[in-house]
Formats: sequence, C-alpha cells, structure tokens
Amino acid sequence: MSERVTQTMVFEEDEVARYLYGQRDEHLKALEAALDVEIGARGTELHIAGSPPDVRLAELVLSQLYVLARKGHPLTPAEVARAVSILAADPQISLKDIFSDQVFATKHSKAIVPKGLNQKIYVDSIRRNDIVFGIGPAGTGKTYMAMAMALAAYFDKRVKRIILTRPAVEAGEKLGFLPGDLAEKVNPYLRPLYDALHDMVELERAEKMLERGIVEVAPLAFMRGRTLNDAFIIFDEAQNATSAQIKMFLTRIGFNSQTVITGDITQIDLPSRKMSGLVEALDILHGIPGIGFCTFNDTDVVRHPLVQKIINAYDVLDQQHEREDAEQAGVRGR
Repeated sequence: MSERVTQTMVFEEDEVARYLYGQRDEHLKALEAALDVEIGARGTELHIAGSPPDVRLAELVLSQLYVLARKGHPLTPAEVARAVSILAADPQISLKDIFSDQVFATKHSKAIVPKGLNQKIYVDSIRRNDIVFGIGPAGTGKTYMAMAMALAAYFDKRVKRIILTRPAVEAGEKLGFLPGDLAEKVNPYLRPLYDALHDMVELERAEKMLERGIVEVAPLAFMRGRTLNDAFIIFDEAQNATSAQIKMFLTRIGFNSQTVITGDITQIDLPSRKMSGLVEALDILHGIPGIGFCTFNDTDVVRHPLVQKIINAYDVLDQQHEREDAEQAGVRGR
C-alpha cells in the first residue's frame, strides 16, 4: 500500500473558513475530486488525508485560497479545480497575483479576472505589446479576455473605438444561400463577438456604442484600404484567413492602436489547398519586438467541464486518424 499521511490546518477566522469550504463543503469536495485526498472540516480546523504529494498540494491550494477568501474574492468549485491545476504545474505561483488581477468590471459589477496562468500571461502580454497572438482551442477565453481588455482601454480613454473582425469563411453553408442582405448574411459569423460585448456592457449602452461607431463589428473584407488609428482591434478566428488577408490586416494598423489576433490552428476551415495565414504569421513574425505570442491548451478551457473532455476526445480521434494515414502511406510506399 502507498504511504498515507494526515495533515491538520487551522484557520484564524471562522467566517472566512466557512466561505472557503463552500456551501455544504462544495469547495472541499471539488478539491477531493481533483486530488486523491479525504478532507474533514469542523469549525476552523481541517484534516487532509492522502498521499504525501497530494496532501501537500491540497494544503498549498487551501492556504492560498484562504488568502483570497479573506479579501472577499468569489470562489467556486470550478475555480478550486483551476487552482489545483495551476499549483500542480508550478507550486511557486501566487494565486492572488492571478485571480486578483481585475481586467474589467461588467454591467453587474462582476470583476473579470484571469482564470488561469495562461490567461494571466495573455493579459500581461496585451498590456506590454501592440500586437498579440492568442492561439488555442475553444473555451480558453481568448476572445472574451481580449474583449474585456478592449473595453477597459476604451473606458480608460486609451483608445477611441473598438473594432471587431473575423473572416466570413463558408464552413458547409454558402453565404449566397443565406437569407437577407450582406450585413444579415455575415452577422452569424460575428455573433460570438456581439455576445462577448453584451455580456460585459448593458444592452442599451452596447447598442449606443454600436450605433455611434465606437464599437464596429465587421467582416475582414471590410478592413481593406483602411488605416486604423486610436483603436483596439480584435481579429477573431484568424486561422481561417489566408496569407494575403493576414498581411492586409496587419498593415491596416495605425498609430495608438492595439491589436489582438486569436485563432485555433487545429480548426482551419479553409479549402485544403490554401494555407492558413495565421500559421504562416506565427512562423515569420517571431522575434519582432512589440509582438507577443500566447499559447493555450486544453487544460485552459474555462467553459463547461464537458468542453475539455470533448476536446480531449477529438484529439484522440485526430491522433488515431494520423496513425491510420501514416500506416496507409507506408503500405503504398512498399
């Protein structure tokens, strides 16, 4: 049998300890689910039993979350699980530095903060660089955090407008067959950007910002021939832009402008003969001062827990197809 130990923790404040434990100990249960430990709590005293590494990690997570709880930081079972993942990767990290970094306050005064180490790196990179590439799978917060940074920049009067764009790539449905005029045809492609905006700003205020052109949402083709000064520009789904489109977009950037380019290079919907301009840009732009690159992975997914499992399942399927293709190529080469 593997060695098991028990560690006792005693917290100073009973009310903060109860908040740390969660309703019906839901935060402690989330910690038990993430690690192979058993936790018993009574008042300010808590006992953790399990293997020495898991007990040490659980103690570290609880001690850091207690600091956040004392400051009134909202805790959820999902955030407890993220804390475990962050500290398991690097025990030297301070959760307070990540979870207390307020990027923007939403319409309900809810603070938008990084939900993991890579989101914190992403936010800091946007603060330091004029152009930032955010690369990773769906649900990692690439577009959402970029929108929060854009709104913060506008309300802090660092930019005069926000421009949101993405390529209108036909993935299985022809634009020509969709009902309505051009604006109505491309609207479905831009819907995720509208959703992020409306999630953070009151509907009436968001509509006024759109009407006055403070926030402009447009397909990538509408960027040609323009110079974008005093703007925060978000280029979403950039993996579906060609090399010529990426070059066109990057050369639109004007003075006092900041740009975030997001994409998932595993979800390219371009015709097979066309290379993704995003993939090319990642290769040729590295090393240029003022351009930052941030990479997310499936462990950074902050949507419903099933999203991460779905991504993992498809990754396994893709690897299986790659092996089968390699085996078939080997047979043909004989």
